[in-house]
Amino acid sequence: MVSASARRVQIGRKSLRQRVVKDLRRYKYVYLMLLPLIIWYLLFCYWPLLGNVIAFKDFKPMKGIWGSDWVGFKHFTSFFSSYYFGRLLRNTLLISIYCIIFSFPAPIILALLINELRLPRYKRVVQTITYMPYFISMIVICGMLMDFLKKDGVITSVLAAIGLPNENYLMMPGAFRTIYVTSDIWQHCGWNSIIYLAALSSIDQELYEAARIDGAGRLRQTWHVTLPGLLPTIMILLIMRVGAVLNVGYEKIILLYNASNAETSDVISSFVYRRGILEANFSYTTAVDFFNALISFVLVIVTNTVSKRKTEYGLW
Repeated sequence: MVSASARRVQIGRKSLRQRVVKDLRRYKYVYLMLLPLIIWYLLFCYWPLLGNVIAFKDFKPMKGIWGSDWVGFKHFTSFFSSYYFGRLLRNTLLISIYCIIFSFPAPIILALLINELRLPRYKRVVQTITYMPYFISMIVICGMLMDFLKKDGVITSVLAAIGLPNENYLMMPGAFRTIYVTSDIWQHCGWNSIIYLAALSSIDQELYEAARIDGAGRLRQTWHVTLPGLLPTIMILLIMRVGAVLNVGYEKIILLYNASNAETSDVISSFVYRRGILEANFSYTTAVDFFNALISFVLVIVTNTVSKRKTEYGLW
């Protein structure tokens, strides 16, 4: 005899299958349009994940991934006990934390300021000017920084005029993080503000009218209406940013990297590039990157959980 609960489960599964089949038949062309994207993700995002197994092997290209010798956690142990581990982790965390503290709020502030502009033409001009740096190539950005920050560069001359040292700032380890974060704000602030401007446009204008009736000025309207309206967007982007805390972009680091500033500029991603690509030490750098991905995954889970409890907003 089949129990009543088991019968209900069978009926529920049958009903679910029927709904799925009905949905597939009804929206078959929509699912066909999604098929190339699904195939792309499977081939280029999920299938390559199997390559992470070389982090636990002594990978030899001639033997292939599955034919190489298994070494377990040898490469992880080697990395954790190396001289570079502490320096790489410290530099990566400091640069990421500085970017979260200074770069993350910058587009929010810019979006709020642009939203307060009343002249449409002036608003478009400000938006265009702030968006422009995003479209400049990273190589060009780094070339500009090298020229502007050398001993007779424009920025160095201005800083010298206000009493700061007249030196090549890219050769000074203590100045690298400031240069990195400041240039990151300049390059991405305008572009990243677009999503916040879109979120601002979706806030109900009647809330502002009600706040004005209650006697709220512009500052209180921003605090009690605008920021709560932006909170879901802010929290989702913050969770994603915290999840990438160990993924400092290696392009700018490599282009600005030199022997003088290596103490503060060398990060995990640039180390992986040097050891993995230039020195062909694939297993070792895969282990380093695997550690990086694991920490990022844990941070996303933790940040999302905290966000859900404190603000009721999250990625899932």
